[in-house]
Amino acid sequence: MSRYWSPIVHALRPYVPGEQPEAGTVVKLNTNENPYGPSPRVIAALSAEIGDGLRLYPDPGAIRLRDALVARHGLDREEIFVGNGSDEVLAHCFQALLRHDEPLLFPDITYSFYPTYCRLYGVEHREVPLDGKMRVRVADYRRTCGGIILPNPNAPTGIALPRAKVETLVADHPDQVVVIDEAYVDFGGESAVPLVRSYPNLLVIQTFSKSRSLAGLRVGFAMGQRPLIEALERVKDSFNSYPLDRLALAGAVAAVEDEAWFEQNRDRIVASRGQLAWALAQLGFEVLPSAANFLFVRTPRRSGATLAADLRSRGILVRHFSRDRIADFLRITVGTDAENGQLIAALHALLP
Repeated sequence: MSRYWSPIVHALRPYVPGEQPEAGTVVKLNTNENPYGPSPRVIAALSAEIGDGLRLYPDPGAIRLRDALVARHGLDREEIFVGNGSDEVLAHCFQALLRHDEPLLFPDITYSFYPTYCRLYGVEHREVPLDGKMRVRVADYRRTCGGIILPNPNAPTGIALPRAKVETLVADHPDQVVVIDEAYVDFGGESAVPLVRSYPNLLVIQTFSKSRSLAGLRVGFAMGQRPLIEALERVKDSFNSYPLDRLALAGAVAAVEDEAWFEQNRDRIVASRGQLAWALAQLGFEVLPSAANFLFVRTPRRSGATLAADLRSRGILVRHFSRDRIADFLRITVGTDAENGQLIAALHALLP
């Protein structure tokens, strides 16, 4: 039945998300979800929102949520854009800000949705290789381009650039938009948000999915000077004026307002990350330095694909990528200490 497709559909290679198994006894360390639930204030806000009001459309301007983010990040309301998960916000960026005559630049090892968006929206792009230690070299981006997008910390490596390096990158390209995708920044990175007021070409994107434990609500946001935000709004309002439903808006506001719960869970994950990295290193794994809620690791004793399959047979899911440079690496989400312990026990059995 593909004869009914639009021509572009034939050329698409869609993004493949991590496996979401049915409920069971699987130890799920493959999709970078927070192992701890959201704030009780979020649950209360969702419960309060369920009622007759659901017959009404949500606020298309997401004013309460944007104001909550204003209070946290020190920007103006008009410098914040919200969307249905950071993936939707990113999609609007590719349409509104990153499609130009010169190619878009991003790392060769990075979030695999970027090339998917390029194919969907017809954005010419060039991949800039990470160095031998899987790090971004800012100097490698000093070339002609139509824009730059960079996760910081990078995914799937987990390695972060310090804010000073990000500022150098932004300053090097005053005539191009630089998008910094900070999905994992709360776990140890330095956010570029303090640079927004100084650089009109900088857009910073964050999400509620990871550090706020709200992957199931789909809330993301962008921060930048007004002309960049206006471009996103023009695309959004030409596509879907109501991207966030009433439950998502209420839950996100409550999550922002409960800073203590956020800090507690973030600190637990950071501590567990250090313990897990140590345990993996004791088993002979190479563990890349991570500022995210996951580790990127490999061992000379087993291929990445084989080890991922062996772990899966024991009910433990991790993420494997088949790309040549990283085919022997596994990306392992930091779980609870109990889940991490199950992983280490399984690896001891598999790698005696």
